[in-house]
Amino acid sequence: MRDRWIRSVVVGAAAAVAVAAYAADETREPFGMLTLDQVEKLVGQPNVVVFDVNHDDVFKKNHLPGAVRWDSAAAPKLLPRDKGRTLVFYCASPS
Repeated sequence: MRDRWIRSVVVGAAAAVAVAAYAADETREPFGMLTLDQVEKLVGQPNVVVFDVNHDDVFKKNHLPGAVRWDSAAAPKLLPRDKGRTLVFYCASPS
């Protein structure tokens, strides 16, 4: 059931964006859309931080395992100090 929910959120999250500092490979585009399979492989990885950009009530109902509730006012505290980490942002709606 949880896997189905994860798939639904990620598929519904057409605005899922990965942000990364690619120090080793500057030719890679640092922003992009991810497929469901790509997100599934990233969730839980030690070098990845997943942010849920949904409203608090939506986050409290369900969110991806390990996801951090994004709060733009707290952004400086939420963003990792390690600029080499991959950041994934998702929401339930692309609008």
